[in-house]
Amino acid sequence: MSTVLLVHAKGGPPLGHVLSRTAARADVHLLALSALPAAVAGSAARLCASGTAPDNAGRCDLVSLIVSRAQEVGADAVITFSEYAVVAVAEACEKLGLPGAGAAAALARDKRLMRGTWQRSGLPQPAFRPVATEADLQAAVNSLSCPLLLKAAWSAGSTAHQIIASPGDASAAWARSRHVMAESARLGYAELHVAEADADFVVEEIVSGSAADWFDEPGWGDYLSVEGVVADGVFHPVCLSGRMPTIEPFTERAGITPAPLSPDAQDRVVDLARRAVDALGLRDCGTHTEIKLGPDGSMWLIETAARFGGAMTVPQIEDVFALDLVGMLVDHLLGRPVAWPEQALTPAQARGAAGSLVVLAVDGRGEAWQDRRIWDFPVVTSDVPLSPDSELSVVAESSLPDGHVVPVYDPAAGANTMAALCLLSAADPRTVLRDFETLVDALPRVLPRVLPATQSEEVPA
Repeated sequence: MSTVLLVHAKGGPPLGHVLSRTAARADVHLLALSALPAAVAGSAARLCASGTAPDNAGRCDLVSLIVSRAQEVGADAVITFSEYAVVAVAEACEKLGLPGAGAAAALARDKRLMRGTWQRSGLPQPAFRPVATEADLQAAVNSLSCPLLLKAAWSAGSTAHQIIASPGDASAAWARSRHVMAESARLGYAELHVAEADADFVVEEIVSGSAADWFDEPGWGDYLSVEGVVADGVFHPVCLSGRMPTIEPFTERAGITPAPLSPDAQDRVVDLARRAVDALGLRDCGTHTEIKLGPDGSMWLIETAARFGGAMTVPQIEDVFALDLVGMLVDHLLGRPVAWPEQALTPAQARGAAGSLVVLAVDGRGEAWQDRRIWDFPVVTSDVPLSPDSELSVVAESSLPDGHVVPVYDPAAGANTMAALCLLSAADPRTVLRDFETLVDALPRVLPRVLPATQSEEVPA
């Protein structure tokens, strides 16, 4: 049987899903750069031929560590699904002579390099400037048109995003973003390979989206993502995922598969995603391309990642289109034939719809909850009325245990302040969207209140 070294770090699809699909294709050796979620520690021990968790001292040269471990276990493929390990794994695969994202992986990770590449290719995107110091930011603010978005070049999950409404906001935004990136690194949500990556930023103009010009019904966000894969340098689009509107500044609340676009609109979106991925020159990896939707058919590229979408995007695709993307990519990396979709799959080809909701302490109007609440999924399932055929579950490895206090939403920290991740299956995308709106409205009412005297972030269930 073939052997795969799976490099685990925070982010990406749930580890339990990834492990089970990879173990069905090969013997799996796990290199854990982040602690395993408690909910999957047992299954990881059963599914993996070995597991290694080096300390920080042993990870000082991450590429050499991955190469060494791959050679020790005789790996036929090395793979990661984490944004924070993509570049290191790609470089390790290059040294090992194994298929991977390739030398261009950093272009799909560093937002400064990504935007520069797209600019040279003439692709539509917001006007931007790379910034490394507060002086750089001030100069960029003076040359661009406010409002602007300051974002960390190597971040994920909307971490450290700051809106600069006027030039006077620049200094405070810079200080806040730097602080959040330092805190994210402490929590393990940071680039693992590039030294001092938390000091690299990009600032860009905020373009005005228009969901109404793309969707037949209200409630959808003005951006979406194209899920796909690059195999032997050829981009294969798989499907589109829609979104609920973001929470200020641009924190994602929910992704829904499929996105209910017209065939013509989907073709135009996929064409832009193809040009974006092709410009980056990726070779063998999953892809996740986010696109802002504007009025009169206009579009702007947000970013492309050299890995599959995070949260429950991959399980959603398996549920809706019966495609095991993890297993298919593993097969491809092992040199086995894979029948990728000939073109992006459409809502007409879907078996219903599925979506994932990030539980944040923010209501449907984007305002913070008025009081603290305790996460209690059984209360949610019993007290929130969803559509008759909808099925709601909680992703245990990505959620707080029942009885914990829901964190206060921090706009700069993005998804780092999430309480839980929920998965919902329904008859169609519209039903998923409406059920998520119901959930968002109901959570601050049905979840138990935290008593004023409670100081701990954990409350007995």
